[in-house]
Amino acid sequence: MAKRGRKQFKSRKHTGVAKKKDSPGVWFEKLVKLQARLRAPNGCPWDREQTHMTLRTYLIEEAYEVLEALEGGDDGKFAEELGDLLLQVVFHADIAREERRFDAADVIQGIHDKMVRRHPHVFGKKRAKDAKAVLKSWEKIKAEERKAKGRKDEVKPASLLDGVSHALPGTMEGFQLTRRASRIGFDWDSAEGVLDKLAEEAGELRKEIASADAKRIEEETGDLLFAAVNLARFLHVDPEIALKKANVKFAARFREMERMARRSGRELAEVPRAQMESLWDKAKSAEQELASVVR
Repeated sequence: MAKRGRKQFKSRKHTGVAKKKDSPGVWFEKLVKLQARLRAPNGCPWDREQTHMTLRTYLIEEAYEVLEALEGGDDGKFAEELGDLLLQVVFHADIAREERRFDAADVIQGIHDKMVRRHPHVFGKKRAKDAKAVLKSWEKIKAEERKAKGRKDEVKPASLLDGVSHALPGTMEGFQLTRRASRIGFDWDSAEGVLDKLAEEAGELRKEIASADAKRIEEETGDLLFAAVNLARFLHVDPEIALKKANVKFAARFREMERMARRSGRELAEVPRAQMESLWDKAKSAEQELASVVR
């Protein structure tokens, strides 16, 4: 159901016809009205049943499909997936409107005002000489906003780490936590330091494996993964995307192993472990040869 109502993307790039396009605002208003119609009493039964909670999976799914389309380099697919993600925003806003909490206009005004407020070097009299200065100013403004909100809500003192969502995948949450800490100087001096920390955590995990303490093994495994995420962040690598690419690479090699085994008249499960290692090496070599040809 999440894919319902897709429209084929057609590029005007090569038509040679200068066709006037409606503004984004016109189409956004149409989309908001369309979603309200789907949720109306005589609308779509599936749409009417949805809640913020039931839509959670679709929101995550669509975000990842946007990333996949971006990696694929297909503009039509990229635009389509961005549209699917936008629909999720409109869907949630429409449910909130029905609950009299907020609506799509509140969402748009909120992000508009936030961007103006956090870009005083563009919309105000302040100046920023480079991107680093912009980030520093951004964090300062965010801290002031958190502090003001803390006074208003009478909650615990604001933290630099406030706003990092626990709902993020572990790699992304770790990336955000360490990135925020690094912005005030709490960071490693070099990649070597992070690599040493990674080796240290691996050593501690080895000790716990020998102890067979499941709880401690889980904890040390988490520390090792956190160190790996921190290393990726230090090297300006998105750990989630890097891991996704590694997953794709593993799957491609494993499928090639299965094909090679079948060519010899067997299923991979019937191949002895030592021969599996050999097939893996062959699959890896074939992949590298293909990559060199493509280059």
